[in-house]
Amino acid sequence: MVGSFSVAKATFSVASNREATTVARQPGRCLNLKPGTFNSKEYNKRMSHGVQSYSLPSLFPRIRWLVLVPALLILAFLLAWTTAGFRGLQGLGPFAVVALLTAVVMWAVWKVLSADRSFALPSWLAWTVVIAALLRLAGGVVWFTALPVFGYGNPAEMQGYVMADAHQRDQAAWELSRSDASLLQAFTGYRMADQYGGLLYLSALVYRYVGGGTHLPLQMVVIAAGFSALAVLFTWAFARRVWDEAAAKAAAWVLVLYPEAVLLGGSQMREAFTVTLTVAAFYGLVRYWQERTWPGLAWILGVLALSLPFSPPFSALLLGLLALQVVFMGGWQVLRRRRLWLILGFLAILAVTGAWLAWDQFAPQGVTNPVALFGWWLKKSAEWQAHLSESASGWIQKIFDRFLPAWAQTPFLILYGIVRPFLPAALLDTSAPIWKGIAIWRSLGWTALLAFLAYGSLLSWRLPGRRSAARGLSVVIWLVILLSSFRGGGDLWDGPRYRAAFAGLQAILAGWAWIEYRRSRDPWLRRILIGLGAMLAWFLPWYIRRYTPLEWPVVDLFKTIGLGLASAALLMFWDWVRGQSP
Repeated sequence: MVGSFSVAKATFSVASNREATTVARQPGRCLNLKPGTFNSKEYNKRMSHGVQSYSLPSLFPRIRWLVLVPALLILAFLLAWTTAGFRGLQGLGPFAVVALLTAVVMWAVWKVLSADRSFALPSWLAWTVVIAALLRLAGGVVWFTALPVFGYGNPAEMQGYVMADAHQRDQAAWELSRSDASLLQAFTGYRMADQYGGLLYLSALVYRYVGGGTHLPLQMVVIAAGFSALAVLFTWAFARRVWDEAAAKAAAWVLVLYPEAVLLGGSQMREAFTVTLTVAAFYGLVRYWQERTWPGLAWILGVLALSLPFSPPFSALLLGLLALQVVFMGGWQVLRRRRLWLILGFLAILAVTGAWLAWDQFAPQGVTNPVALFGWWLKKSAEWQAHLSESASGWIQKIFDRFLPAWAQTPFLILYGIVRPFLPAALLDTSAPIWKGIAIWRSLGWTALLAFLAYGSLLSWRLPGRRSAARGLSVVIWLVILLSSFRGGGDLWDGPRYRAAFAGLQAILAGWAWIEYRRSRDPWLRRILIGLGAMLAWFLPWYIRRYTPLEWPVVDLFKTIGLGLASAALLMFWDWVRGQSP
């Protein structure tokens, strides 16, 4: 076979495999979105040419375990040394066990996904997943070692937690693991630490049966980093099925480097797990849509079952977003299909059953049905918005008191939450250097991603074709961004954390947009970046005036917004006119 070579008695095809995975496409169009077309001529043609797809890349054959196991032991040694304050070894055995278990889970997921015969998993992707895991783990180690020294000295920082929620939950998990109580108490007796109990149960399980006699918070960071890195794998798989290798590679690297995903992946937060579950469910959806086989549906059902203990509301939202994506991939006529309604009915029964079993975990006392629960959620969200309005920073409170009526305050906070973390505010932040660095890092990542999300959404609606998966992703992503901002009330941490659970989908749209730009050199990406730059340029002196003696004539926030929008519109119009000239 052309381009084949042998490693450990296994034959791999390079040139022929690349040929088999190349599919004719048109720029901007989605591939294989027509249901039931994959396992026909294309697949049979590939098999008749003798194309062999290997299940594991060169990183994971058996011989590589001889290298991987010592590497895991070195990693455990470094974690034990770090935990002991660089003065000894603390928890070497527990760290080694956790690292090995995490590696086995990652290997197992890779092997299961390699059964998808629409592509062959490339070796660079394995290294990319490993890099993502190590990057997130390195972040967790940095917070663990640096925050007690350079932070503000609060209890969470002194124990190395970057988020107060992670500190409270992880401490409760350690307490439960040391007690004689059943671990199921995580779902009933620790509502203040973990409203739903799933992550607390997992943490207590690890600490009781894998941990040592001392609390080792970095154990859960190892698990979180490894599991969140698997989102890169499913992000690549989704984009590869829908588009091509280039878009898939770009999407994977966007997720690897996205700061919010790295931050949460290196902490004991449920978003480290839900980010992978989200994109795995969407991968299962597109696989089922193209093949009409049970593996795709099994991915969806498995994800929903795993996500339920972490957060029943998240599971319900995910199910609704999957249904919305189906409508965009198949058009409204898809609602006429009997099979779809059978599947939705089955999923609804599972959802109702799960909600009934977990009702006490998320429903307040006195709420007995989903409609009442939704009304309670809206009421509590409105109360949270009012609380944030009352406790807002001085300039926001001034805006509320002087300019905005009560009905306009919530929309203002939602829009404010969409742009947070806001780059000009981060650049002029006066907090401790480590927190200022984190703020700038997060805001740079979100600003860049937001620009590509805007461009990708615009591009998806400019291209022809009602069944564009990109259109569905754009609607899903912006719906999530709005809901996250509404629920977070414009908060600097909650809103970005909620939307980060869908970072894989955001990376897919951004990666696809970047590849389409490189192919077409569409000027609208440049115009969006120019407009965004104009807005940020007007806000920079506005923030400088707040924190320095600088005199700046424009002190009104709404005038600053108006000038930014006007400048952006004029610059974008000028760029358009310039493009029209011969």
